[in-house]
Amino acid sequence: MGTLWYNGSIYTMIKEADRVEALFSEDGVIVDTGSLTYLKQEYAGNISREIDLKGQTMLPGLVDSHLHLVGHGERLLRLDLSLLEGREAVLRILKEKCAVTPAGKWIVAEGWNENEWTIPDLILRDDLDAISTEHPIVLKRICRHALVVNSCALMAADIMEDAAEPAGGVICRYPDGRLNGLLKESQAQNLILDSLPGIDQDYIETALEEAIADAYKLGLTGGHTEDLHYYNGFEPTYEAFKSVIEDKGMAFRANLLVHHEALEDMLAAGGRYQEGTRYIKFDSMKIFTDGSLGGHTALLSEPYADQSGTNGVAIFTETELHQWVQKARQAGMPIAAHAIGDLAFEYVLDAIEAFPPKFGLHDRLIHAQIVRPDLLERAAVLPVIFDIQPGFVPSDFPWVEEKVPAKLLATSYAWKTYLRMGIICAGGSDAPIEPLNPIFGIHAAVTRAKTNSEDAGYNLGERLTVFEAFSLYTKGSAAAIGQEKRRGRIIKGYDADFTVFDVDVFAVDPEELLKAEAVMTVIDDRIMYHKK
Repeated sequence: MGTLWYNGSIYTMIKEADRVEALFSEDGVIVDTGSLTYLKQEYAGNISREIDLKGQTMLPGLVDSHLHLVGHGERLLRLDLSLLEGREAVLRILKEKCAVTPAGKWIVAEGWNENEWTIPDLILRDDLDAISTEHPIVLKRICRHALVVNSCALMAADIMEDAAEPAGGVICRYPDGRLNGLLKESQAQNLILDSLPGIDQDYIETALEEAIADAYKLGLTGGHTEDLHYYNGFEPTYEAFKSVIEDKGMAFRANLLVHHEALEDMLAAGGRYQEGTRYIKFDSMKIFTDGSLGGHTALLSEPYADQSGTNGVAIFTETELHQWVQKARQAGMPIAAHAIGDLAFEYVLDAIEAFPPKFGLHDRLIHAQIVRPDLLERAAVLPVIFDIQPGFVPSDFPWVEEKVPAKLLATSYAWKTYLRMGIICAGGSDAPIEPLNPIFGIHAAVTRAKTNSEDAGYNLGERLTVFEAFSLYTKGSAAAIGQEKRRGRIIKGYDADFTVFDVDVFAVDPEELLKAEAVMTVIDDRIMYHKK
């Protein structure tokens, strides 16, 4: 017995403006589409539920192609610094938090971004010591490629003044040689993060529950999420996903990117690419090749314009990167490579050309921000998908123009160019780095402007149409996991995953998109969220 959906603007996403009057779904699959009269007659004996969409707009379920689901839940649970406008505001809120927190308890805060402050002076160890020497304090930068701690946290993690800098990580110091508390990239950050208390099964599950509940409210039916390496390792995190999504019934299409250091654990547990449970599947092997632009660790082919002494950080040597790609191929897996800078992007293309994936599989380049024309030409003929985050445009400009050499920006963040060249693109948020709400990313792709701003936007020739922007989160996300013949469109035989908005998102002015609100989220024919 199935469900008849009718009386709404039902967009199939097969092509622009393509709509059907009604659809019939059963056992989690779209059985048929067509006129309401036809479906009622054809499936009269099988219709057990009729859903009146009341004139609202139904799309294929939106899917975030790149996020950190547990991390998003953590952000919802922790002290959020992302909306604070300056270092003094951050220090003030930390002082207030310390005043009500027992001595010895860790204080972890998320989301500082000095590029959004009027005076972009960093908060460092001595500043935090002036707040408290009795609480270990950890402040994670919005990009999660840098954090800063106080002396109490350094002591708790047993990090001495003469600490050696790990390969692929950066331990920063004051001019006098003392540690300044700033650690960049996971190899250095883990010296602190591995000492954080409270990362147990209940903690991970609570964070997941918060994150998925929030995703429902935003109209997300799934996400390609990378969490398996950070929360006590592979097994506890995977078990938490199964507990929340499968056992507790919080249905959510979770494609788990497998951090390269979690690969062997996944294989030992019997995990294989595109296998798993009903809603949870193992996906590509995630490899970090560089860092972030804000932290000057994204790997560029030229020195930074505002720090001529560095061109970023290579997480791996080229030889090491090739070895990791080979391991992915041996496991029958594509790769998902974090590559923000053009030199990191080039290294990944070199590795893919040397060790291509199995026929029919696609590697993905996550972020694909700083990209030279010659690299785009190479990428266009390879089996690669660009996993882009449109929200980075309003977040990164104009400050990125001060950091990245001008000639490298001409074909960077160039979403329209990528599509014109035939490169498949998927859309994500990188939450908790950017807000999870897909409407924010879609608005950014269409306007390339900040929200609530009079700024005209950046490189307007790269704006996407509303259809192209929604395609990133439907057809694009499906293609990134090899499910383009099962998800991302409203067609017979496709999964019955739907997102329903209160307005026709294809009919409103682009600026009005921000007012669009998800009112129903349907996964596997189950209504997981319904705003009354």
